[in-house]
Amino acid sequence: MSEKTILVWFRNDLRIHDNEILFEAMRKADKVLPVYCFDPFYFKKNISGNAKTGNLRARFLVESVDNLRKNLQSIGGELIIRIGNPAEILPQLAEQYQVSEVYHHREVAYEETDISEQVETALWKIKLNLKHFIGHTLYHKEDLPFPIKDIPDSFAVFKKKVERDSTVRPYIATPERIFTPEIIDAGELPSLTQLGLNEPVDDPRSTARFAGGEDAALGQLSLYFANADQPGTPKSGRNVSGVEYRSMLSPWLAMGCLSMRKVYWEVITHQPAYGNLLILDLLWRDYFRFMFKKHGQKFIAAKETSAASPHLAANQEELFEAWKTGETGVPLVDAIMHELNATGYISNNKRQLVAGYLIHELKVDWTKGAAYFEEKLIDYSPASNWGNWAFIAGINDARESRYQIAGKQSVEMESKSEFIDTWLPALLA
Repeated sequence: MSEKTILVWFRNDLRIHDNEILFEAMRKADKVLPVYCFDPFYFKKNISGNAKTGNLRARFLVESVDNLRKNLQSIGGELIIRIGNPAEILPQLAEQYQVSEVYHHREVAYEETDISEQVETALWKIKLNLKHFIGHTLYHKEDLPFPIKDIPDSFAVFKKKVERDSTVRPYIATPERIFTPEIIDAGELPSLTQLGLNEPVDDPRSTARFAGGEDAALGQLSLYFANADQPGTPKSGRNVSGVEYRSMLSPWLAMGCLSMRKVYWEVITHQPAYGNLLILDLLWRDYFRFMFKKHGQKFIAAKETSAASPHLAANQEELFEAWKTGETGVPLVDAIMHELNATGYISNNKRQLVAGYLIHELKVDWTKGAAYFEEKLIDYSPASNWGNWAFIAGINDARESRYQIAGKQSVEMESKSEFIDTWLPALLA
C-alpha cells in the first residue's frame, strides 16, 4: 500500500504550536510536506509606486520563515521554500511528491481569498482537494452563538454574547515528531534583494527590535508575564510611572508565529493584573476577521474609490505626502510618523491619533493612509488594519470606534519616545 502524503501550505501561520493544519496532516497522513511560498504578489509596487510590503516587515517575514524551518527540522522535518506564484508551485510539488491533499488556513480579506481560489482551481485540474481550516481566530467559527451572517455589527454586543455563550478551545500541543518525504531540493531562504527590497537600517532611537519567528514570539510572551508579575503592578495596567504596559505581541500574532489561543490560555493561567486588556485585543482581532467574513469586500472595496470619504481636500497628494513623511507641522503627529517610518511599529493609540488627523483634519482619503500602514507596519493584518481605518473614517455599520481617542489631548499620549522632540516636555507641563 502506498503512503499517504499531505502538503501543508503555510501562509500566516508560521508556527508548529497550536497549528491545526499541521496537527491534522500528521494525524491523517503517513508523511507531511510543509511548504512556504514567497509570493511576488506581496512584493510588487502599489499604485503609488511604493512597496506593498516594506523592508522591515519583509525582514520580519523572512526571519519567521527561517525559524519555522528550524523548528520543523528540530522535530525531524523540513520546510520547502519557493519564490513564485503558489498556484503554479503547489500543483508542481503535489505531483512531484505524489500528494493526496493540500491543507491550509482560510483567510478572509479578498486578496488573500483570491489567491486561495487560484490555488484551489489549479489543484482541481490535477484532481486534488484544497482543504480549508479556521485557525486565525480566538473563538472558532463553529463555536460562535450565531451564524456569520448574524454576527452583531456592534463590537460591544459581539463581545457580550461571545463571552457569555462561547468558550475558547484548548490549544494544540507542539508535535514531538514529524515525518516528511525525502526532499530533494528544500530551497534557500531569499534575501531581501531577491524580493526587490533594500536591507533596512535599524534606527538607534528604537526601543525594540522585533525578531521574526515562533521562538521570539514565545520569548516575548514569557517577557510579558514576567513584567506582569513585578511587585507593585496595579490593576489598571500601568506601572508606577504611569506608563501603560503593552504586550507588543501583535507582529507575531499577525504573522501567525504565535497562536491567539496560546496567548489566551496563558493569560488565564497566569492571571496578570492587566491580562483582561490583552484578551480584549484578541477579541477585537476576532471581531474584525468575522466582520470581513460577514460583509465580504465591504471594507476593502473602498480601496478603489475615494467616494467613501466625502469633503476631501483639493490638494490630496501634497497633504498626504506631508503626513506620511512627518512634515505636517503638528509635532506630535510628525513624531509618530517618524517613529512608524523608522521602526515599522507604533502603539494602537498612536495609530488612532495619526489616522484621525489624516481623515478629519487634513481631509485626505482614508484609503491612502490604510495602504501606507499596510506597507510600513510589521504587524500588518488586512482585517485589523482596514477595519480600524474604516471605523475611524466612519464608513462601516459599527456603532462605536475602537478606542475613541482620535480627539484626545497630547497629554494622554506616550511622552517618553525618542522620536518626540524637546518641545514635548514644555507642551505637557
